[in-house]
Amino acid sequence: MSSQKELKEAFVSNLNGTSLGEVALGSFLAPLCLISRGLFLILYHLGRGALPLPWIAHLVLDFSMIILPLVLSCTVLSDILHLVILGLAVVSGAVLCYIYRTKRPTRPRATSMDTVAKSFFQSHVQCDQVPFVTIFRVLVNVKTAISILAVDFSVFPRRYAKTETYGTGVMDFGVGAYVLANALVCPEARRKEVSGSKLSQVIKQLVSVWPLVILGLARLVMAPGPSDWRTLPSDPGDVWTEVFHHPQQ
Repeated sequence: MSSQKELKEAFVSNLNGTSLGEVALGSFLAPLCLISRGLFLILYHLGRGALPLPWIAHLVLDFSMIILPLVLSCTVLSDILHLVILGLAVVSGAVLCYIYRTKRPTRPRATSMDTVAKSFFQSHVQCDQVPFVTIFRVLVNVKTAISILAVDFSVFPRRYAKTETYGTGVMDFGVGAYVLANALVCPEARRKEVSGSKLSQVIKQLVSVWPLVILGLARLVMAPGPSDWRTLPSDPGDVWTEVFHHPQQ
């Protein structure tokens, strides 16, 4: 009979990832969820005309339309991911057509699509931060947290986990996306002069990644001793987890 350690090692061994097509297909889900959320808010505004929603309603909306689809797509619905994305795209398209064709008494006569598109591209967002960068970083961190917490369970497909030697896994793509998300806001990318000592900069970086540090410490405390923990040649260390690997990057 195999020991617990051998079973754990077999669970994370010989992982070759998935195809580039599936990784690319999965990258469409998060933007579709965000678009669906925006369309729902527009639809609600057309019907009720009262925005913003109460904070508890926003919380439920964000969880049900962003977090929940991302969790289900990499667990129980991973085998029909293409159908999930296709269905979400069809529903979003139908809602968009409904919003475009809806006429309200207080709204002027519907304009052409070219006029709407021109007005959209000429609009500006009055914000100190770039919305795309903020949204991208939020979605990357959400997907990172989901993957790190779910990878140790059998409901998480093995083809989505980090590859052991060669291959393409969703978590491999996630590591690159996480590095990019942090590189977009680093002082060098923003052409911002770094002031202060190196120690203060290290403390500042630790403060910026404190959620991942806490998750890593919690997993380290709750994990079994090194003798029972799975160790593979490709692992960074005996108890070094990807939760710690991200803050290091």
